[in-house]
Amino acid sequence: MPKLCNMFKTIEILRANRKAILSLIENLTMEELNTIPHGFNNNIAWNIAHLVVTQQLLCYRLSGLPLHVDEELVNEFKKGTAPVKEINQQRFEKIKLLFMKLPEQLEADLNHADFTNFTTYPTSAGVTLNSIEDALLFNNYHEGLHRGAIIALKNVI
Repeated sequence: MPKLCNMFKTIEILRANRKAILSLIENLTMEELNTIPHGFNNNIAWNIAHLVVTQQLLCYRLSGLPLHVDEELVNEFKKGTAPVKEINQQRFEKIKLLFMKLPEQLEADLNHADFTNFTTYPTSAGVTLNSIEDALLFNNYHEGLHRGAIIALKNVI
């Protein structure tokens, strides 16, 4: 059984970070959210969708559990991808809803799903993930990196 107390604190931090990210972008237009400035290979909208997908892959796929997002979203925003088309307002609203809803879903799932069948995963940051606890901690690190990228993108658009 996972160490629920520490994991729930980690999810609390995830929720707080995601609220802060949405606060950073709340007054941006869809054009600004889709802008890829010179010297960058993605945009703010892509970063938000990428965070949704990555959390699902790290926590659920590596645990052998079904994702709460569809494979189309995964294929478009997983690691190694870049924006191929603009995201429209309707789709972005759905992505933002997932962005805020999925940490709640994860918290609920930790109470009843079996996350113990975890596949070890060596990250590109040089950290090997061996458990759901590791995945949750690494996910927050990853989200912090992308929060920084979103701030940098916002500053140049």
